[in-house]
Amino acid sequence: MADNAKETLPEEPGVAGLDVESLSRWMDAKGLPGAGELARVRALSGGSQNELYEILRGDARMALRRPPAYGVEGRAKVLMREARLLEALADTDVPHAGLRAATDDPDVLGTPFYLMDLVDGWSPMQGGWAPPFDTDLRARAGLALQLVDGAAKMARVNWKARGLEGFGKPAGFLDRQVDRWLTHLARFRFRELPGLEEAAEWLRTHQPPHFRPGIMHGDYQFANVMYRHGAPAELAAIIDWEMATVGDPLLDLGWVLVSWPPEGDDMTASRYLDYAGMPSREAMLEHYAAVSGLDVSYIDYYVVLARFKLAIVLEASVARHAEGQADERVARFGPIVLELMRKAASLARTTALR
Repeated sequence: MADNAKETLPEEPGVAGLDVESLSRWMDAKGLPGAGELARVRALSGGSQNELYEILRGDARMALRRPPAYGVEGRAKVLMREARLLEALADTDVPHAGLRAATDDPDVLGTPFYLMDLVDGWSPMQGGWAPPFDTDLRARAGLALQLVDGAAKMARVNWKARGLEGFGKPAGFLDRQVDRWLTHLARFRFRELPGLEEAAEWLRTHQPPHFRPGIMHGDYQFANVMYRHGAPAELAAIIDWEMATVGDPLLDLGWVLVSWPPEGDDMTASRYLDYAGMPSREAMLEHYAAVSGLDVSYIDYYVVLARFKLAIVLEASVARHAEGQADERVARFGPIVLELMRKAASLARTTALR
């Protein structure tokens, strides 16, 4: 969705694999900008789960997101969930790419798809911290506070009033987590994961007594947000909503803090960015609590759960690689999984949350 996403060369209509005439007729029917014009299309990279295109028509710059040619049915269902969520977020203060239109009718382009605004911003996954945040550590601290700010704003959205009844299953959300992820792991487990049983048992016996259900991203981290260009730091959009649901939003905060200093200072494998200059854990918690209105006193539970869950999610890819079903890039997740599970158990053992 980024303006500065890695791009292909400009393409002629249809070269990008889209029926541009059919798309343009559909856009006309939806009352989108540039009525009667033939949309201009070029492919963008940056979407790992779906195909992404820039669509230019009239004075509008949009992004089209659709499933890849393989696994269309499952991807399409997730894609339409994303579109539903983006529609629900309209007019909230949650930074996101505004939804323009969506359809599950395969007659238009062969697969369901949706159109959203193209975000003018940068991602930390495109070469690390952009200037001035690459050298100005004081400015860089603002990126972290903006990250938790986005999570906090998500948490306070009135999801029922936004039409998200049935979007998730918040009742018993925490009760299900350990067994759900252990069951998932059992499908592909091929090696020992030291700390797994210790972390699982601790999570079962130290669950928070209650939580306030809210929208949660499910994979909330620097990799899935974009920032405005220049200082001061400002979150432009939260992106890649494939794992979003209505559950316990504090798990998103735990996800942010998976390897946060100082407790996570020895987690080198799972860090993909330079954390120098970042605000303290306490400052992050204070900001989140002030914006969301939620109690963060059980945060260690959510960090343990985030490490436990993320380790299992990544282990699925490691298992596929071990069987020769994933490319060599996935091999780097092997030590990350072990580090995450080890640190989940370590925090369970040392936390004051008893």
